[in-house]
Amino acid sequence: MSRPRPARRASRRVTAFVAVATAAVLALSGCATWFTGDYANGGTGAGAGGGTGGTSTSTPTAEDVPAELQPFYGQILEWESCSGSFQCATAKAPLDWSNPGGDTVDLALIKKPTSGTKQGSLFVNPGGPGGSAYDFVEQSADYAAHPTLQSAYDLIGYDPRGTGHSDAVKCLTDEERDAYLYDLIPGERGSDEWLAAYTAAAKDFADKCAENTGPLLEFIDTDSTTRDLDMLRAVVGDPKLNYLGYSYGTFLGAEYAENFPSKVGRMVLDGAEDPSSSGFDISISQAAGFEQALKNYLTDCAGRSDCWFQGSADQALTGIQKLLAKVDQSPIRASDGRELGASNLLTAVFYPLYNQENWSYLDTLFQTVGDGQADFAFQLADAYNSRNADGTYADNLIESFNAISCADYPATTDPAVIAEQNEKIVEASPTVGPYWTYSDISCSQWPYPSRRVPAPVTAAGSGPILVVGTTGDPATPYKWAEALAGQLENGHLVTFQGEGHTAYNSSTCVADAVDAYFLEGTVPATDPDCTN
Repeated sequence: MSRPRPARRASRRVTAFVAVATAAVLALSGCATWFTGDYANGGTGAGAGGGTGGTSTSTPTAEDVPAELQPFYGQILEWESCSGSFQCATAKAPLDWSNPGGDTVDLALIKKPTSGTKQGSLFVNPGGPGGSAYDFVEQSADYAAHPTLQSAYDLIGYDPRGTGHSDAVKCLTDEERDAYLYDLIPGERGSDEWLAAYTAAAKDFADKCAENTGPLLEFIDTDSTTRDLDMLRAVVGDPKLNYLGYSYGTFLGAEYAENFPSKVGRMVLDGAEDPSSSGFDISISQAAGFEQALKNYLTDCAGRSDCWFQGSADQALTGIQKLLAKVDQSPIRASDGRELGASNLLTAVFYPLYNQENWSYLDTLFQTVGDGQADFAFQLADAYNSRNADGTYADNLIESFNAISCADYPATTDPAVIAEQNEKIVEASPTVGPYWTYSDISCSQWPYPSRRVPAPVTAAGSGPILVVGTTGDPATPYKWAEALAGQLENGHLVTFQGEGHTAYNSSTCVADAVDAYFLEGTVPATDPDCTN
């Protein structure tokens, strides 16, 4: 989903489901600079003010659940002080919710206790799939939920099964991740040689995930995660779920609402995904979304005196298409020996497009690559891929993204259908599309078939759900927010007329609407159609 992550997360294989950019610190122009991605530089982090640390225990709700689920819904969390003002705990969930007497999964939680009178708990999810909500809260609490909300709610981030600090998907060593993400695929794109090599790499990745992860890999789907989330809601003592989800987190929230509509408290879904979309629907929409975002950047650049190109935005876009074709045929070698091809260059392009404040990085990117230099492009691509300067990786987002995406979306394997889809993607996105084809190859090699069928959600009988969409969002296009708000029986659309991915931290108008809803239960009578 997004979250973008060029889907299946492989930057050399820019495929579907681009959704969330992780926080990263880049060494740009010789100095350490916060890169304002989905939640970088979000404010309060470890040791920040607000609630106190210390220890506590949870008081679960007395849920009326089957006897075999009582040990899970009735478990008592032991919250321990961690990272200064935070508390941490571990919960257990059934590996297979249809067989709760079998193996279990450990789920890691972090809480920032409220600084005021408590209204309840507020669960947050930053997206992905595979983004760490634990790290999100610990490192960027004020971005995850503004201080006004922290004064009324315990802020909780938990890592979904397979991700981050919970029992996680494990596939590759750091060296193997480098090869998977950055090694160029031999042969001309789309040729038999290229497809064979691409398929072999995807199978190798899937086989290693199965070998190194074990039984967890079969139960990594979002439906299982919604059941974990409902259990955690009960365990922390909340009769209903209060939830703020970004990007893929909106998909998780929508599916939760569909499965547990009577348990929905106050829910906001920002950067919404459309649960009725197929994998191909997502691919073509995101390809077109990033194409449009790139055009918007070029139009903005053309109006500046210091713009890196001369002429019109359309002329510059044609130049970028030629540049991508050029590096695809003749990759540029970086100082560390890696070769920059078109897919990795697109990864570098996508990262700044998540936030308009970062568009200036694109100036440097196109200037340096145009001059035959690849180092800056790899700095951006590495930040997107959670790769540290020493070649290690900060998280397991590559693995968990693939695992959850393949569990949630059936792969297309019919060559005739794939060929038709490829044509449509290129037509919809002449710049991005040619490098976004064959997106289902990764999941076609996955050891477990998807059990989910994409379908609309209604959440019949739920409380009001706010669905936030940004008109210029490249990763979760605005039409998805419109679709989700329309599907939900009690959905309410909040629009931000702007650029970038998600709006709560970009628009004062959106933030005011969201905060009023969480604090007072105020539902906008009509779409506020925010412009600032």
